Amino acid sequence: MSTVTLDITGMTCAACAGRVEKALAAVEGVEKAQINLALEKAEVTLANGASPEALVAAVDATGYGAHLRSERAADRRAEEEALAATRRADERQTLLRFIISAALTIPLVIGVLPAMTGLGAALIGPWVQFALATPVMVVAGSRFYREAFAAVRGGAANMAVLVSLGTSVAYVYSAWRVFAGSAEGHLYFEAAAVVLTLVLLGKYLEARAKSGASAALTALGSLQPDTAERITGAGVETVSVDLLSAGDRLLIRPGARVPADATVVSGHSSLDEALLTGESLPVSKDVGDAVITGTVNGDGALEVTVDAVGADTRLARITRLVEAAQSGTAPVQRLVDQISAVFVPVILVLAALTFAGWLLVGAGFEAAMVAAVSVLVIACPCALGLATPTALVAGTGAAARAGVLIRDIETLERAHTVGTVALDKTGTLTLGQPAVTDIVSAEGILDNDVIATAAALEHASEHPLAKAVRRRAEESDMALAAVSGVTAIRGRGLSGEVDGETALVGTAEMMAEHGIDVGAVEDQAADLENQARTLAFVARKGRLLGLLGFADTLRPEAKEAIAALADDGMKTLMLTGDLAAVARKVAGDLGIDDVRARLSPEDKLRVLGDLQAAGGQIAFVGDGLNDGPALAAADLGIAMSGGTDVAREAAALTLMRPDLRLVPAALEIARKTRRTIRQNLIWAFGYNVIGVPLAAFGFLSPAFAGAAMALSSVSVVTNAAWLARWRPKFQTAAKAD
Repeated sequence: MSTVTLDITGMTCAACAGRVEKALAAVEGVEKAQINLALEKAEVTLANGASPEALVAAVDATGYGAHLRSERAADRRAEEEALAATRRADERQTLLRFIISAALTIPLVIGVLPAMTGLGAALIGPWVQFALATPVMVVAGSRFYREAFAAVRGGAANMAVLVSLGTSVAYVYSAWRVFAGSAEGHLYFEAAAVVLTLVLLGKYLEARAKSGASAALTALGSLQPDTAERITGAGVETVSVDLLSAGDRLLIRPGARVPADATVVSGHSSLDEALLTGESLPVSKDVGDAVITGTVNGDGALEVTVDAVGADTRLARITRLVEAAQSGTAPVQRLVDQISAVFVPVILVLAALTFAGWLLVGAGFEAAMVAAVSVLVIACPCALGLATPTALVAGTGAAARAGVLIRDIETLERAHTVGTVALDKTGTLTLGQPAVTDIVSAEGILDNDVIATAAALEHASEHPLAKAVRRRAEESDMALAAVSGVTAIRGRGLSGEVDGETALVGTAEMMAEHGIDVGAVEDQAADLENQARTLAFVARKGRLLGLLGFADTLRPEAKEAIAALADDGMKTLMLTGDLAAVARKVAGDLGIDDVRARLSPEDKLRVLGDLQAAGGQIAFVGDGLNDGPALAAADLGIAMSGGTDVAREAAALTLMRPDLRLVPAALEIARKTRRTIRQNLIWAFGYNVIGVPLAAFGFLSPAFAGAAMALSSVSVVTNAAWLARWRPKFQTAAKAD
């Protein structure tokens, strides 16, 4: 199987999307075709050997346009820029057509207003009305006539068919009366002109809002540079990013974008990762640190070794996830698609029945025509087709900007029902690395003496506790003493010579074995053990210097995140394989409701299953390899940034930076996106349910129906555009500060 993406042109409503999807699905070798009306693209899954060119031909045969996206990054960006330029030109042309149409329609409406309101005769004659309306039919109507003809030729009916039929009937009937010399009474030139002008305005506003809603995806696509500076034996050469491969050594100059995922091998700088991870502050990078494609280097030059290029980069994976989420079909949209497929034919039948019904009750041809035209005009399916995709594009785009990747659309359906958030401890609630939290010095000994001796002995050790001691020494700018003869005693600690004096760091048992009395700090040691600290005693020249306490450091934002979940009415639960005492301490510090400790991956699955069986919807937040099963089994899996590939693949949501405050933010944007979809659908369905009967029974004029139709589409897209402005509460608060 392979997946290809096509940019589709000419689609205006759900009926268009349905027609294109059906045409693509009928092509030999197509396993699945999915249309996104808001993004104007198709995702097609092909069996091996199927022809992508056949897809383009199938779309062309329906009267719409299609273009295969290139695989090369530079070509793809050029295509996207050309497509964006075409869409901007179309927007400008639509605006110009609207201005011309409005300039002709306004005097036409003013001229016939007395006759429309029953206050007197029209201020302008029939021939003037004809002269004003005809250019509007050409300037504004030609677009809809072309779209309608293409749809009918392809065997479908869409919004353009309804608009074209309705306005043409009103115009032709009025023109026939003028040319026949029977123009007494009311003509309907202004109805046709007003409908076309307002629908044109609606299409312009709709296009503007749609382009704004997909801004996040556009921004992601423009991050990767076209070229890179590769270091070779002959010097530095500028090459296309498509020519890079893993292992290449690159120079990243100050202010340049990183062209590939890589590891720093020389230099120091700070990188701006805001567009990719939502992190507002530059992130410091030193030798050994990873840099991400598309991030912007600060004021220091870096030399890096390439780890991943092209489709394997983190930027490419993020872009694919966002595209997949925006192109997906929400469960509720399936019903909408089924309704949209028969909507236009049903409206045509209703308009015919309306016309016949008015004639049967003796109302006359004119009244019957006006009611039928109103039904055709007001029943535009645009709002129905745009309700879901515009909200999805806006919601997933806003989430991506904030640092949350929504993996699939059904996530939105599950997120609003979550009542409990279960969290792993190590690497999720904590940083996953121990730190020196306590220093207890013996009488007459300084804290720095304890740290300096321990750091000297630990200078070459890769043990996590040794690294914590060295970090503490570096924070105090300590110069380490000369050390020799360091020996590791398994399960006990280290011994060696520091400045020629015997020194030890390790357990109480190790101290006892060397005849060193720890009684001076015994009470403090007991207190620290009760707080679930890991202990290391430090001695030098046969005398105890003091005691170090270690603990895994809580994420600085963890308490705020747990409080935010509680404010949203969520219960919190810790699932960890760590000791019960350690787990209870962390839970107490953070305010977590429930703790389950000493759990294996299978135990975590069992706990989640029990909670789900009791009727609860559970979200699980984790980062490790052993969290993969729980992330997949939970109703909503949330993977932490920096976690394992297994965790990220199993999760429905991925946090692009290790900030736990994104967990309540992710649940919030998922709920808001789902709510916006519901609001849009209620508006779109309600508008048609109310509007069509009113038009059929003669309570709406064609002009008013046209205004209402345009308002319907614009309101749906505008509602989605408001969602695109969403920001997490903690980011909004920080900005306000």
